[in-house]
Amino acid sequence: MPKLKTKRAAAKRFHATGTGKLKRFKAYKSHILTKKTTKRKRNLRKGTITDPTNAKVMKKVLPYL
Repeated sequence: MPKLKTKRAAAKRFHATGTGKLKRFKAYKSHILTKKTTKRKRNLRKGTITDPTNAKVMKKVLPYL
């Protein structure tokens, strides 16, 4: 069986936690920030765990993560 290629775009966006879950950062934090509240921008800074329905697909895309 040949080696599997990792999708580099996904590898840059997702990181595995110690328990094997995928951690990601939130979207909507790059521009048009003036109309967003301080609370909303602060919460967008935090990382979060990828939803299990999406994590299943991401595990295929990231075979060695």
